Amino acid sequence: METQNNNIQPITVLIVEDEPHAQKELKRLFNNSGHDIRVMECIDSVEDAITWINNNPEPDIMFFDIQLSDGTSFEIFDHISTTTPVIFTTAFDEYAIRAFKVNSIDYLLKPIKQNELIAALDKFQLLKKSGNKPVSNINIEEIQKLLEINKPVYKSRFITRIGDQILQIGVNNVAYFKAEDNEVLLVTNNNKHYIIDYSLDQLNTMLDPATFFRANRSYNINISSIQKISKYFNSRIHLQLEPDVEDGILISRVKVPDFLNWIDK
Repeated sequence: METQNNNIQPITVLIVEDEPHAQKELKRLFNNSGHDIRVMECIDSVEDAITWINNNPEPDIMFFDIQLSDGTSFEIFDHISTTTPVIFTTAFDEYAIRAFKVNSIDYLLKPIKQNELIAALDKFQLLKKSGNKPVSNINIEEIQKLLEINKPVYKSRFITRIGDQILQIGVNNVAYFKAEDNEVLLVTNNNKHYIIDYSLDQLNTMLDPATFFRANRSYNINISSIQKISKYFNSRIHLQLEPDVEDGILISRVKVPDFLNWIDK
């Protein structure tokens, strides 16, 4: 729904977001906001955003996802000079979001709610009507420090017991975790097997998702253990690991998109 007041100029917007679905959803929310929004461009990377901003007229507002395909949107500010207000769209948790608010940073927490988007656009229009040009007020270094405080901490090592001995195994030495006979085994790169006191479900929250992937009910695998990826019957994927797993690992048709996104990061 667009405003019928012809005296109000459209709000020009730049979207910097690397997920096509999120781009479409933001446009849909704009269309239902009651504001006349003109999206100038949708950009999915830090590099392309820098090029576009430095070579085009400034929009009224820029919507930046924080985590982009080639880095964080904060890196953009090292290469541009702009006073355009920025609204961050982010999936960071509430702690980090409160930190943004304290530092006068506009933000929208994903999934973006229609009423919150409308409130942000209303605020922009009120400032514009009052004659106070909305400007960006961003201390990038401070925001990055706040995000580091909230950054997830993943396990770097595991301990296991053999008789009276306690062994430490660095996560980089883990090829995969295997659920077998009501136990979970840690399998090292040199094919040593150790029982650990965690379930695969618990490991999902402990392991860095950039490195480990829950392939199926029985395996959580390190990306470095994958030796060969092959298409398989019924739109599935077959993996050959090192150390070798008898009959390999099958990725179900439902999990294939997530798996392909994981290995493509």
